[in-house]
Amino acid sequence: MLLLTDDGALHRRLADPRFGHPRTYLAQVEGVPGAEALARLAAGPVLGDGPTRPCRVRLLAAAPRLPPREPPIRRRLSVAEAWIELVLTEGRNRQVRRMTAAVGHPTLRLVRSAVGRLTLRGLAPGRWRPVAPEAALARD
Repeated sequence: MLLLTDDGALHRRLADPRFGHPRTYLAQVEGVPGAEALARLAAGPVLGDGPTRPCRVRLLAAAPRLPPREPPIRRRLSVAEAWIELVLTEGRNRQVRRMTAAVGHPTLRLVRSAVGRLTLRGLAPGRWRPVAPEAALARD
């Protein structure tokens, strides 16, 4: 998901961690994270630039329905893969990739599926839709 705006106030509200707008990511990871790895992710692992905020994380029972990736991700027949969903309230550089690597499950594929209440649902790859600022800032 890519959100484009020329509204500086809207961008500040969505990007600044003080406002706590959740960002939802789907991550295909190497290996199948166990309860301990998921708990470490949820607690917020310590990265090179300091501890991350706690987040919501869950192991997905099945791969999400996503368009194929070009080029395809690398596959190793001897290593299992799994999909997890993470909901963060901060947005550091390569944060999800660094978090999953910190708990021993490097990210193979990463898709941001939502920012706040804005989601990719119903949007085909390469397509776009206009969004009113009020919809982007709405709280649950």
